Amino acid sequence: MDIGWFRDLVICIFGLVTTIVVIFIGVLAYLLFSKIKPVLNSMRATSATLQEITSTVKDEVVKPVVQFATLIRGITQGIDLVSRFFKREEQ
Repeated sequence: MDIGWFRDLVICIFGLVTTIVVIFIGVLAYLLFSKIKPVLNSMRATSATLQEITSTVKDEVVKPVVQFATLIRGITQGIDLVSRFFKREEQ
């Protein structure tokens, strides 16, 4: 038994151990993915529901409030303009 034989033995053992570790990591990754997949699907469904809710809130609440605020702002600007005309006449 010379050094070449030990070298070949170490290379074979290293290759076998590396193959076993890669297979073990693959199995762990698959198990982890299979456990996480339902959570990801649930998150997708929740995200879609949340997007629908925000869209509805935007259409049903925000737009009317903005329109009302714009109307009030326009009325106040009109009143300010009219009051400026009356103030100038009094001077």
